[in-house]
Amino acid sequence: MNPVLEPEIELLISARWVIPVVPEGVTLADHTVLVGNKRIQAIMPTDEAQRRFPEANRVDLSHHVLIPGLINSHGHAAMSLFRGIADDMPLQNWLEEHIWPLESRFVSEEFVYQGTELAVAEMLRGGTTCFADMYFFPDAVARVATSANMRVQLSSPVLDFPTVWAQNPDEYIFKATELHDTYRNSELVYTAFGPHAPYTISDAPLRKILTLADELDIPIHMHVHETLAEVEEALQKTGKRPLQRLADLGLLSPRMVCVHATQLLAEELDLIRKMGAHVVHCPESNLKLASGFCPVGRLLQSGINVALGTDGCASNNDLDMISEMKTAALLAKGVSEDASTLPAHQALELATINGARALGLEDSIGSIEPGKFADLTAVRLDALHSFPQYNPVSHLVYNTQASQVSDVWIGGKSVLKQGQLTTMEYRALQDTAALWQQRIGGADNE
Repeated sequence: MNPVLEPEIELLISARWVIPVVPEGVTLADHTVLVGNKRIQAIMPTDEAQRRFPEANRVDLSHHVLIPGLINSHGHAAMSLFRGIADDMPLQNWLEEHIWPLESRFVSEEFVYQGTELAVAEMLRGGTTCFADMYFFPDAVARVATSANMRVQLSSPVLDFPTVWAQNPDEYIFKATELHDTYRNSELVYTAFGPHAPYTISDAPLRKILTLADELDIPIHMHVHETLAEVEEALQKTGKRPLQRLADLGLLSPRMVCVHATQLLAEELDLIRKMGAHVVHCPESNLKLASGFCPVGRLLQSGINVALGTDGCASNNDLDMISEMKTAALLAKGVSEDASTLPAHQALELATINGARALGLEDSIGSIEPGKFADLTAVRLDALHSFPQYNPVSHLVYNTQASQVSDVWIGGKSVLKQGQLTTMEYRALQDTAALWQQRIGGADNE
């Protein structure tokens, strides 16, 4: 009879509360997560873990809640350099008079690399361990993520018209497949196709993307039904609502990630559910641009997977997933006129396991389960405004600030330790952002 072997344990992370997310609704008091070989090896009561593995390195988080690393399921990281440049404007004015001209003038590989550095640092400090990104020069985003030891899924943009990144749909698609080939074996960088939106891409490249996504087994990430104007314009031009067009082309499937989805008819909810597509909700961005309300409560009741994203800093101003959880929960209650809609534990699921499902990474991240990567976030709950404490999950969603994130691990590696970044230089990021502020601020006022 073979002996039972103890797992190889490199680190014990002990917390006042561990919220694994899977199984749903479970909170473990005074438990320890055992980490070895980049992955979660076990979860057990703290006294048992310390007795069985007395020689392992230990991190004691006696006033903390330990959760899976947060997953930002939609954003444009480099646009952190456009933070606050054109606030309080209607969507079309914001885009046509400010964002698009600034992108035309400033977006380059350097812009994307340095803007992504700023975004990644902000996300790490706020407890995010994985983000989905849709922007130009995705190879630069990959380099930043790899250097910072952060997980990312790159949705390489595809459009009908030329940009600084590519000249036509075939070139966009070719670059996306090249990127996939480069990072297909990476544990940190994953890929997807990112056709921008139904109104910026025609049928032929969408058919090509569908074929390639099936061959490569990767997601398709797309802005869908973001605004009422988008839907009305499509009806005038094609006689179809955008979602129906995508369904007719065969794109609606478990690969499809529909971002925003603020304009949905009842039959479209049924269509999304039937085809197994995902929705990414970006509540703060949609509120700021007055784009409409994603019917999160009805989507979840229909059995549709809903994830959570911040969108870019140009339309949100921060990349704070803790704030996004609270906004999503409150907004869902207001829209449904039902205070029980999107309770705290479900809001946390949107920011963790549901995001992993949308990105096709649920077997690797999104919950604290043995075998998954040790992507973990520790949040202090000993601030004055955090007392008294009756329900740590509710506290996390409704009461917590990103500044309370103290420690973050990705693949078992510490990337934030007691509030300090370990893989990035804080002062250098500030200096670089200040230089871009001078350049961009002057141009927008010309």
